Amino acid sequence: MAKTLTFGVSGVNGYPVHVEVFGINGIPGLEIIGLPDASVRESRDRVNAAIINSGKQMPARRITINLAPADMKKEGPSFDLPIAVGVLIANREIITDPAIETEKIAMFGELSLDGRVQPIAGALPMVISAKENGIRDVILPDKNAREAACIEGMNILPVSHLSQVIAFLEGSGTIEKQKQISFDSLKNEIFASPDMAQIKGQGGAKRALEVAAAGGHNMIMIGVPGSGKTMLARCLPGILPPLSFEEALETTRIHSISGKLPPNSGLMVLRPFCAPHHNASVASLIGGGQDAKPGEVSLAHNGVLFLDEIPEFTRNALEALRQPLEDGIVNVARVKKQAQYQSSFMLVAAMNPCPCGFYGSSRKVCRCTPQEIRRYLDRISGPLLDRIDLQIEVDAVPVQEINSSAPAEPSTAVAKRVSMARMIQQERYRGTGKHCNAQLNNEEVKQYCMPDAEGIRLLNVAMETMNLSMRGYQRILKVARTIADLDHTDLIGSAHIAEAIQYRELDQKYWR
Repeated sequence: MAKTLTFGVSGVNGYPVHVEVFGINGIPGLEIIGLPDASVRESRDRVNAAIINSGKQMPARRITINLAPADMKKEGPSFDLPIAVGVLIANREIITDPAIETEKIAMFGELSLDGRVQPIAGALPMVISAKENGIRDVILPDKNAREAACIEGMNILPVSHLSQVIAFLEGSGTIEKQKQISFDSLKNEIFASPDMAQIKGQGGAKRALEVAAAGGHNMIMIGVPGSGKTMLARCLPGILPPLSFEEALETTRIHSISGKLPPNSGLMVLRPFCAPHHNASVASLIGGGQDAKPGEVSLAHNGVLFLDEIPEFTRNALEALRQPLEDGIVNVARVKKQAQYQSSFMLVAAMNPCPCGFYGSSRKVCRCTPQEIRRYLDRISGPLLDRIDLQIEVDAVPVQEINSSAPAEPSTAVAKRVSMARMIQQERYRGTGKHCNAQLNNEEVKQYCMPDAEGIRLLNVAMETMNLSMRGYQRILKVARTIADLDHTDLIGSAHIAEAIQYRELDQKYWR
C-alpha cells in the first residue's frame, strides 16, 4: 500500500486528491478507479513506459489505484506523476528517505513515454489550493515553475524527468528550488502596444477612451470605416494600469486552467485584451463545452473584451453578455459539470452606423435605405446598449490633421492620469472588494457619486428629455464620478455631469 498527494481543479479552484495504490498477486494489470476520465485512464500506458524508461521495473502484479475523493470527476493528465510514484513505492521499486513524507508533498505532472515531465494546465490553482491546505512542498513540471513562483511560503520543486523525482525521494539526489519572484519584478516585463501618439486627430474619442480606462467603463464607438475605431481600442492596454497582485492571481488562474499561459511564463501583470472574431459562438464567448471551460468573457477578467463589428455577432451571443456585464460572474452549466468564473471586464465595441458604413458621414453619402439602417442598428438590443456607459461617434479624420506635424499626446502621459484616478478609487473603496467606479452597486452610487445641486438639476432634465432608464441614470453618475477623479476633486459638479451625459447622446441619434 502506498499513498501520494496531488490536486485536481474544479472551475478555478483546486481540491486535494489522495492517490492510493494497492498491489496484490494475480493477473498483471493496472486499474484506476475514482471517476477518472479518458485522459486519466490512459495514464496506465504512459506510467508503464515512463517507469521502464526511468530505469525501474513495472511489477508483474495486479495494481489498483484509487483517486479519492471518489465522488469527484478526475480530469487531465496531471495525475500521471503521483500515480507513477505511488506504483513504485507500493512495489518497493524505490525506498523513500525516512525524512520524506509523500503524503505531505503535492505532485502533479504529465509523463511522456520516455519519462519526461510535461507542463500541465491549472498549475497555479493547484499550488494555491496546496497552500490553503497546509502543504508547503510541491513537485511540478519545470515549465510551470515560474507560474507559481510568486506564491509566498511555498517550496516549488521543478522537475523535468521522473528519474529526478525518484532520486529525490530515495535521498540520493536533490531538486533545486524555484527562486521566489517578486510581483514587482514581473511588472518590468512589459510588451509594446500601439501608442495613442500614432493616432491623428480624434480628440473626443481619445478623451472618452481615457475616461473609460480610468473608471473601467464599457464603451461603444460608432463611425465610418477607416476612422480609427479599432486602432483606438488596441491602444487601451497601453493606458490601463498594471494588474494588482490580487487581480493578477485571479486573472492568471483563469488563463492557467484554460491552458492559455505560455510555458515558463509567470503571473500576468498586464490586463488581458481579448478580441474574438464575430463568428464566435455563445459557448466560446461565455464558456462551455463538455468540461465547462471558461470563455472569452472570463479570459478578459480584469481586462478588456473588444468586439469589433459588434452587429455581426449573433443575437444570442450578444444577449448572453448581459448577465456577466451586470454581475461580473458567469455560471457555466453543463450536463456533466458546472462551474462559476469571474468575468469583470471592460466591454469595448466598435461598429459602423449602417451596412455601407457612411450613414451620418460628412464626407460621403450613405447608399442604404432607412429600412436597412434600422435592421442593422436593431441587431444591438436596448438592454445591451443600456449597459454601455460611453457612446462615442468617430468620424473620418480631416486631411489637414492627417498631414499635421504637431505631436500627439503619447500613451504614457494618458496612462499617468489614468493611474492617478485608479489610485484615488482604490483608496476610496479599500476593503470593499471594488477596484474601480464601474463596479459600484446602487447603494454605493448613492454613497460615493452624488453630485451638487446644479448637477442633480441637470441630470433630472436629462432624464426627462432623453428618456433614460434607472440603469442609465446610475451609469451617468458613475462616469461623472470618474471624470471628477480625473480632475482630482471629491465634488461632482455640473461640468462633470454634463460631460457624462454627452456620452449617452447616441441613443437619441441612432436608436430613438
